[in-house]
Amino acid sequence: MDDLSNTVTAAGALQRHAATTLAEQLAAQFAGRIRNRLLPPGSRLPSVRDCAKRYGLSTQTVVAAYDRLQALGLVEARAQRGYFVRAVEDSPAQVRRGAQDAAAPMLAPTHATALVRGMFHQMGAGAAMALRGAPGSGVLPAAWLESAALGAALRRIARASELEQASLHYGHPGGDPALREALSRQLAGLALQVPPQQIVTTSGASQALDLVLRALTRPGDAVLVESPGWAMQFAQMAHHGLKLLPVPRGADGPDLDTLEQLARAHAPRLFICVSVLHNPTGQSLSAASAHRVLQLAQRHGFQVVEDDVYAALADANSPRMSVLDQLEHTIYLSGFSKILAPGWRVGFVAAAPGIVERLIDQKLLAVLTTPALTERALAHVLGQGQLRRTTQQVRDRLDAARARAVRLAEKARCRFVTPP
Repeated sequence: MDDLSNTVTAAGALQRHAATTLAEQLAAQFAGRIRNRLLPPGSRLPSVRDCAKRYGLSTQTVVAAYDRLQALGLVEARAQRGYFVRAVEDSPAQVRRGAQDAAAPMLAPTHATALVRGMFHQMGAGAAMALRGAPGSGVLPAAWLESAALGAALRRIARASELEQASLHYGHPGGDPALREALSRQLAGLALQVPPQQIVTTSGASQALDLVLRALTRPGDAVLVESPGWAMQFAQMAHHGLKLLPVPRGADGPDLDTLEQLARAHAPRLFICVSVLHNPTGQSLSAASAHRVLQLAQRHGFQVVEDDVYAALADANSPRMSVLDQLEHTIYLSGFSKILAPGWRVGFVAAAPGIVERLIDQKLLAVLTTPALTERALAHVLGQGQLRRTTQQVRDRLDAARARAVRLAEKARCRFVTPP
């Protein structure tokens, strides 16, 4: 292990102002040594924490580099043991050098939870960090978010006669009826026509995906995922024993040729994707790509699970597959952590009636019901139009912050790969 660590460290310093990211540079260094047999098959890579310390990087950056090596078929993750160089016979047979193999399953990162643990460590490091937002946490600065409206809504519910119904009894298994009504109206604003009975509330969008996986997959099933993507989702799916099939994500959506090839070869159950403001590229799906993905879903019999957690920050008329197909071959997920209250953990799923019943069954087994008190208060906030006002304020602040960042980048002679 010491020899391997010294070999890796001797590769040379990473360039923090280079055209490629630190994660890409680190992955390239490892890849070069693996291909040149300086790191032989079976060698264990340094742990995420050790590698981060050795290079002076964040654990998130190392996880991203190791994810890239996995996608290239050069390393594999072994549960509770770490990352290991793959043997030649285990490497993808059809891999294009430097590109992802269309037939090789993706191995979810063993240390993905380190990324989130680090996020919570940063967020708890002090009041100043909490106020300005933890870098990479996916959470806006607390000062940007609307807390007064939530507090007022809670006080209103506490004074009203509905408090007893909301707090002293189990709520409806599908979620608070008032919130589901409000969500139905909100989705209509996106041109997604969903009656309240086809909506199930959850403890955040993460639980929404978990219920979908529990209801619609079994261990060993193949699931299509976008690459790059959110490591925690990959780990969540791996926990369910699913075989992850990576589909490269481009500027206007997934690589359609790879998607079709994987669908034909592996009969996947689901395609987990982000149509609008994709994480981490920030790109949104084109209408043409959305139409083609839906055609493939219909032809090959898989459901498209559309994660729209950034819905409030995107244009209402952005192409969404759930809108085009009206939940025939799609399942829509979203929540309010990114725009309103991360700590409230309120999310939801919208799906076809038969799928909704299966989701409710899984919700009953997992948590019985979600907290009706916070859901009722959120319904009041939505009904009063306060979310629309908060969203506009946040968008204005994001526009100003983006403009400042662009000016600083251009002053430093940086070049944008895609428009900011």
